[in-house]
Amino acid sequence: MIATSCIYINVTIIYRTNTILIKEKNILMTGHSPVLRAFWFSIGMVLSGIGMIGIIVPGLPTTIFMILAAGCFFRSSRPMYQWVVSHPIFGKHVLRFRKGEGMPQKAKYISIITMWGFVVFAVFFALPGSIIWIKYFILLSAVTGTFYIIKQPGF
Repeated sequence: MIATSCIYINVTIIYRTNTILIKEKNILMTGHSPVLRAFWFSIGMVLSGIGMIGIIVPGLPTTIFMILAAGCFFRSSRPMYQWVVSHPIFGKHVLRFRKGEGMPQKAKYISIITMWGFVVFAVFFALPGSIIWIKYFILLSAVTGTFYIIKQPGF
């Protein structure tokens, strides 16, 4: 049996990013375990790679993958975390989300309309009628995503 040094804490940590202070609550602290740090770093690299591909490929989102990568790098690599939050293309969006400021109203509208456009296309035109359970799963995921987006603070 392998013991890990992973501790779940409920405190406020203030993390300085350039001149912006970010309060992190309920984060998973990895301590000094090299295995966990390598795990979070690896996941962060995969997510940031997908996010970078999303800059070029239309329809593949960038920001959500970079937000997830920032969370992984926060637990594993301070230089990589700094790279994500200070990036000129998506850094300000990641910082806004990490600070709990949410999404701009225009981005909320566009993301919900785009998501439902693809859902309607997939459920009614692209998928055959024989795989009804996948259609229900897609609809449930879209409803969940819509409520999550609506719940986010807007500015």
